[in-house]
Amino acid sequence: MYRIVLINFLFIFFINCNKKKESLPFYNSSSFTPFFISNSMEIEKKIHHKIRDFEFIDQNNNNVSQRDIEGKVHIANFMFTECTNICPIMTSNLKLIEEFFINDNGLKILSFSVTPWIDSISKLKSYEESYDIKSKNWHFLTGKKNRIYDLARKSYFVEREIGFSKDSSDFLHTEHVILVDQNKRIRGIYNSTLQLDIEQLKNDIIVLLN
Repeated sequence: MYRIVLINFLFIFFINCNKKKESLPFYNSSSFTPFFISNSMEIEKKIHHKIRDFEFIDQNNNNVSQRDIEGKVHIANFMFTECTNICPIMTSNLKLIEEFFINDNGLKILSFSVTPWIDSISKLKSYEESYDIKSKNWHFLTGKKNRIYDLARKSYFVEREIGFSKDSSDFLHTEHVILVDQNKRIRGIYNSTLQLDIEQLKNDIIVLLN
């Protein structure tokens, strides 16, 4: 009898441990202080930050806005086509994510150009083709510089060490990728140049999609 009770206790214990491992934190600010919350009412009460509304144009000359990520998981990064250091590594690693989830319409990839005055629609299209990107869910976006930079720094908190200290006149260049859930809440930040981070990103996307 005691053995059965012990076995049941251990089973429940390990189930709960696995659930904890699979739960992802929420982030409310550029400090990226994690909040581990599972209760929906508590989430609504404590997690106030969401990705704000936006509208840009992608490599196919389509408007892409917050409406396109409603109810979907998405990841965001900030790049430019003439970058020769971190961007090629970042794009190549995100291509691994694209290929793994290529048939899953529940995931969007948003790559915002930080040199929109250079990265025209046709240039972004050529960039996409140079990496042989097949997914219709990967959008390379261009638009007004101040709107992209403002979204990056105040909505995605993409410059983790900097927060709000820069304005739109300072050049934005970062290897960080941000993971956002179906409710437009930030759930993770990753170094896109590191294979371990990309693998963790993939696993965390799976958790959110499930």
